[in-house]
Amino acid sequence: MSKNQEIQKVSLYNRWLNGIEKAGNKLPHPVALFAILALLVVVISAVCAAVGVSATGELVSNGELAVTTVSAVSLLTKDGLAYMFTHAVSNFTSYAPLGMVLVAMLGVGVAEQSGMINSLLKQTVKVTPKALITPVVVFLGVMSNIASDSGYVILIPLGAMIFRAYGRHPMAGLAAAFCGVSGGFSANLLVGTLDPLLAGISQTAVTLVDAEYQVQVMGNYWFMFASTFLITIVGTLITDFLVEPRLEAFGGELLSEEDTSLTTITAEEKKGLRAAGIAALVYVALVVIACIPADSFFKNADGEILGKTPFIDSIVPLIALMFFIPAVAYGKKAGTLKNHREVCNAMAKSMGAMGSFLALAFVSSQFIQYFSYTKLGTILALNGANFFHSINIGLIPLMVIFVLFSAFMNLFMGSASAKWNILAPVFVPMFMMLGYSPELCQLAYRIGDSCTNLITPMMTYFAVIIIFAQKYDKKAGIGTLTATMLPYSLCFLVCWTIMLIVWLSFGWPIGINTSLVYPPVV
Repeated sequence: MSKNQEIQKVSLYNRWLNGIEKAGNKLPHPVALFAILALLVVVISAVCAAVGVSATGELVSNGELAVTTVSAVSLLTKDGLAYMFTHAVSNFTSYAPLGMVLVAMLGVGVAEQSGMINSLLKQTVKVTPKALITPVVVFLGVMSNIASDSGYVILIPLGAMIFRAYGRHPMAGLAAAFCGVSGGFSANLLVGTLDPLLAGISQTAVTLVDAEYQVQVMGNYWFMFASTFLITIVGTLITDFLVEPRLEAFGGELLSEEDTSLTTITAEEKKGLRAAGIAALVYVALVVIACIPADSFFKNADGEILGKTPFIDSIVPLIALMFFIPAVAYGKKAGTLKNHREVCNAMAKSMGAMGSFLALAFVSSQFIQYFSYTKLGTILALNGANFFHSINIGLIPLMVIFVLFSAFMNLFMGSASAKWNILAPVFVPMFMMLGYSPELCQLAYRIGDSCTNLITPMMTYFAVIIIFAQKYDKKAGIGTLTATMLPYSLCFLVCWTIMLIVWLSFGWPIGINTSLVYPPVV
């Protein structure tokens, strides 16, 4: 390919993404957009209910698999109107990211206000090779999933700050972290909270066919372990060669080799970082010690520390303290936080910056809950499931189609557990009857569910990421984020599916004590 043809190819690619960004950014402000979407759900629900839109399929009811008909529920009825008004507050307060973001920001905000993060980033710039920063950010994004959703509110804004400190576009850092946290949501080197959650749902579906079969919590472990490296490599290549080159010049302040004032660590900052490091080590040691006893309050009834345990459920306040305690130690030693009043003011200031997020959280939470109440999402899922159920083809085509189907459904229903609650009772028994294990069905679902997290506004934290992006690009909207993340989503979907095909072709085990087939081969 000639140089001119290569330039033209890149130009066409950029024009395609720029067109998506331009079209998306013509949409109203995110707050107004989610309000409009909520109103559309109200109107559409009334129309669908009036014409009798419904879907019939097998769902779990009272612990049993039964053929159930789900009909659209109108919000323009006495009950629907009552729901909208009486649940407006609870919809908002139960919005998953709300508490996590605010609690995390109490710690992260103090760390930022004290200057600790700034000093830490400057120190990181001096000791880490620039060539490694992208894979490190993507990898940490994938690994953050062991702490459930905290990576969304901790690592994504930090990714932008780290790239900025390296003299690189902060939006590229945000994208790199986002692709790891969300696009690689199912991958990890360790067992996270998603594994026992999905395995529990799969178990419910399995017992309706085989009461003796036990779904393995680590039934997808080997595949997801390997997937961590796939996502890191692909995410790094996309960030460095596709995403960052098309970003416009950053209008804010970037570090550079000549700008030594922004990379020099003062004596006070060094003292502060030393005190923060000691405080962090003491804090981590105390948490580890608290986890050791057999009857530790961090362990569940089975003595486990990972999975559905008090430790994992406490991860957000633990992370907030991980920032807060070293930040106070830093501020005291560096002279940026002289007394408790300044600490409290730093906490208040960090909360004051969350106004835009709170406004967006209110309207987006109403939209998501309206979609659930009206059963529109369930109807879409069931109709798609019924169509898929009618296809009887070989293993690899079946897996590919199910991956694509899961990715498509994720565009309409953001919650991984909510979708699996609907799909598992249909597809797990079907896969078992076709001779394939429940863990394999669950694995294909996890791949599709992760890849389109990056581009769907139905993903719970999508609105939060837009707010983070607007710190560096005031014009950033749904179009900006979608255009930026679309290359990740498409490449992850293709590469992850190819990896699944290769894995199945060789017949490698997908998890610990797990077979690809049913009944399992001993």
